[in-house]
Amino acid sequence: MLQVLVLSTLFPDATRPNFGIFVERQTQALAARDNVEIRVVAPRGIPPWPLSLLDRYALLAALPDHETWNGLQVDRPAFLNLPGTGGRFHAAALTRAVISVLDRIRGEFPFDVLAAEFFFPDGVSAVALGQRYGVPVSIKARGSDIHRWASKPGVGRQIVGAGCAADGMIAVSEGLRDDMAALGMPRERISCIVTGVDLSRFAPVDQIAAKAALGVKGPLVLSVGALIPIKGHEIVIEAVAALPGVTLWIAGEGPHRPILARKIAKLGLGDRVRLLGAVPHDQVARLLAAADIMALASEREGLANAWIEALASGTPIIIPDVGGARQVVRTPEAGRIVPRTPAAFAAAIHALIASPPPAAAVRTTVEPFTWEANSRNLHAYYQALIDRHRATHA
Repeated sequence: MLQVLVLSTLFPDATRPNFGIFVERQTQALAARDNVEIRVVAPRGIPPWPLSLLDRYALLAALPDHETWNGLQVDRPAFLNLPGTGGRFHAAALTRAVISVLDRIRGEFPFDVLAAEFFFPDGVSAVALGQRYGVPVSIKARGSDIHRWASKPGVGRQIVGAGCAADGMIAVSEGLRDDMAALGMPRERISCIVTGVDLSRFAPVDQIAAKAALGVKGPLVLSVGALIPIKGHEIVIEAVAALPGVTLWIAGEGPHRPILARKIAKLGLGDRVRLLGAVPHDQVARLLAAADIMALASEREGLANAWIEALASGTPIIIPDVGGARQVVRTPEAGRIVPRTPAAFAAAIHALIASPPPAAAVRTTVEPFTWEANSRNLHAYYQALIDRHRATHA
């Protein structure tokens, strides 16, 4: 029996049902395998008073300390999130907060491996916790933890140190593995295990009917991602501005929303470009299947789940050459990899609208990206990590 303790600050809850939903899906797929048991610890970062009274933190603080979440046993200890410190104390605070929880869990669930699902602060904390409990530690890199957090003063060294101390690491793409190795992490301990997709949830539909149900006429471009600068939504907006008759919907929420709203108004695109806000995961599937194209102009990515979900829906993608783009767009049916400019995106959108690939051919490109394949690879990876650890400490 393989017993895995998942540590993840990225995990859905009642206040944020889409937050880290890819971690939930991965964990559920792994838990469904024979001879695998999983417990999840999903810490909540809460600032000191009076910031803790703000709605978003008050809602987090009100969550139960333990619950069954979609079939998974989840503990949610709170740790001190100190604003204005650049995150440098997050890992230490997280470690202090979860020790009592893990001490209790360890008595009833003697976990074999500690799996951190994000490099910071989860991974840094996991290394200290692994030493305490004498178990191997795995840290998963997803993209922004390496590309953003590793560049922060006071945090970067913690991240690299954790990578060097971990028994194993996972990168969601080959490109991300290269970036981790460039920081000084041992490449031989980094495995590339790509994400999965629910092929029953994300699937082609009658596109004409789907568009009619949404009230859309003509070509529809969908962009899925948080409203933050690195996602490059303004590039896609400018691209669509040059394509009369094309509609753009953007699914996501974030602090960049007012800036994007002003750009849409300035370009006179209020009748063709909509900011949908946060969209439930099930509704994202419906939007992706209705769209002609999913376009996301990210400055950097690991391997975006939105890419895979679009392709599974039969919708080609247009993305820059970032992260695992070349692992995903391997054929013309999958879409286009283009420079990160409005002109390049506009040209690619025009070309795919003029000559769309068959939805079934698009979907075929993601056959390797199933949750079954992901969980099988994870199972083998964790077991090998445990076996090496036991042999070393025999």
